[in-house]
Amino acid sequence: MIRMYKLRELGIDFMGYEYHKSDASYHHLIVPRRKGGPETIQNGAILMQSTSHNYLHTIEKYDLEIFEFITSEMIDENIKGYLDKENLHYIDDALKYFEHHYCSLTTKKGKPLIKEEYTKRLKKY
Repeated sequence: MIRMYKLRELGIDFMGYEYHKSDASYHHLIVPRRKGGPETIQNGAILMQSTSHNYLHTIEKYDLEIFEFITSEMIDENIKGYLDKENLHYIDDALKYFEHHYCSLTTKKGKPLIKEEYTKRLKKY
């Protein structure tokens, strides 16, 4: 998938975060891993584990509607076979919406729910 979607050349993952080979991870899009979802091109997206992947699962816990919207945009990118500027723009808008509405929340340990690194996305697209 990394070669197919030219992630190294683009320098971003499916959500617009900076691509790092050592941090790349597979995210199940349609059928989740917990439900036995396969690791296929059709069912997945490449995300950065320490930023976009962890952040997306945080979003899933707090706002399922935004999580599902972002997932649908990544599914659309997957169907197209390339990372599309329009999809990346919609994902960025959804993330900004989440950040605006949940910026004051903290974890049980008192740390900000939205880590600073989650808000740093590339605008190369």
